Amino acid sequence: METALRDFLEIPYDKLEEMNLKVKEDRINKVSPDKVREQQVKYLTDEKRIKAVTVCFSDLEGRLHMLDYDKKFLLKSADNLTFDGSSIRGFSAQQESDLRLNIDWPAFYWLPSDIFGPGKVLVFASVQDRDGSDYPADMRGQLKKYGEALYAKDKTICHCATEIEGFLFKGRDAERHYHETGKFEFISTGGYYHSLPGDALRAFIDHSAEAQRAMGFNNEKDHPEVAPSQFEMNFSYAEALIAADQVQLYKLLCRQVAAQQGLTASFLPKPVTGVNGNGMHTNMSLNRGNKNLFWDKGGQDGLSAPGWDFIDRILTSANDICLTLNSSVNAYRRLDPHYEAPNQIKASAINRGAMVRIPLGNERSARIEVRSVAPDSNPYLVFYTLLRTGLEGPQSGEDAEAKKTRTRFLPDNVFDAINKFKSSSFVTNLLGEHVQTKFAELKLAQAERCPKQLGSLIKPAEVQFHHEVTNQYLWNIF
Repeated sequence: METALRDFLEIPYDKLEEMNLKVKEDRINKVSPDKVREQQVKYLTDEKRIKAVTVCFSDLEGRLHMLDYDKKFLLKSADNLTFDGSSIRGFSAQQESDLRLNIDWPAFYWLPSDIFGPGKVLVFASVQDRDGSDYPADMRGQLKKYGEALYAKDKTICHCATEIEGFLFKGRDAERHYHETGKFEFISTGGYYHSLPGDALRAFIDHSAEAQRAMGFNNEKDHPEVAPSQFEMNFSYAEALIAADQVQLYKLLCRQVAAQQGLTASFLPKPVTGVNGNGMHTNMSLNRGNKNLFWDKGGQDGLSAPGWDFIDRILTSANDICLTLNSSVNAYRRLDPHYEAPNQIKASAINRGAMVRIPLGNERSARIEVRSVAPDSNPYLVFYTLLRTGLEGPQSGEDAEAKKTRTRFLPDNVFDAINKFKSSSFVTNLLGEHVQTKFAELKLAQAERCPKQLGSLIKPAEVQFHHEVTNQYLWNIF
């Protein structure tokens, strides 16, 4: 008679969704973090079938890092979790390497066991310095602090929703092996909205969408995109910090599901020339007292004066902040006018080449859509930059019509973007001199490993040394 040796927690998808939506609702309702911590610690203590807690944080470039802590150890040591920051690109130097993880207990997720393994839960953390102060290069912590300050001031909340495109390629770790093969292979050529119910692309989309629904994403729609083997899965808007966490989880889920199917989910902005690239259109609005501050039925394009001011500040500083929105060598291939490239520094309700679009909306849905964001960017850095720029950045002094008709263009290569970023006093004020310098150094290190002229062919180095391709070994032997 066989006896099961392991009994780890596995929760059905419908129950997962219920549990994760409840935690999300508590975040939205701003239930005291101390109360949430007490609840989750009690849950972890009582639930014997959980073996590990996955603690997540993101580095300056936006890579998601995960540590699995034994549950019993975590419950005893949650206030003293340290790690070697010198091993994280963009974090501390070797001589000042010890950093702390501060668990953000409201950002707690139950996980689909068929993707993450049974007996695990996940929680996000902010990074702190040795003395417990906020670590400047942890953009999640900076976004959280800024959002809390806005709410404390006058109950203002920033809502964000992203439209993240990706490609599905044949083989596991296709990006990591690109320098050996020199190509990506499509698994589908069906095109926009078209795939057979059982083909590989549809099977991948279905499984990924099921998982994100179970994790409380509030799914809206999913479909194949315009380019071959391209996909997009949309979920509803949320407060900025929740939305940024979901971006990281979305990409993690997609990569893991693809790997389980022997495929690769890629979020390179332009992995294949000659077809549309991947974007992360970022929709934003401000809310106060359940009122959408961007809505004005009589305003131009249905947008309020504060909404137009928000746009004006973003357009005024567009060149300065371009690197934070398009932070890789490959991202500048996407800013190509032949493929609906959002490279024009202007706003429009209809022109999809404009950096900012004003979607058709109403009192509930009025928003702006920043189209020039690449999916490999750091979502915390993107939301923080756009939010602070839109509220605090310099204004052009032009009227609304001039903002719509005057056309300038974003940089068409990463070197120009780095120079504009480095020389910007506004960015210095936004990020601090240390983070500004460190981010520019990281981007330059990547750029200098690649040919300075993009040309018409994808170069192996722009994939090989891309910050989201987990291949530390290749970086170290360059």
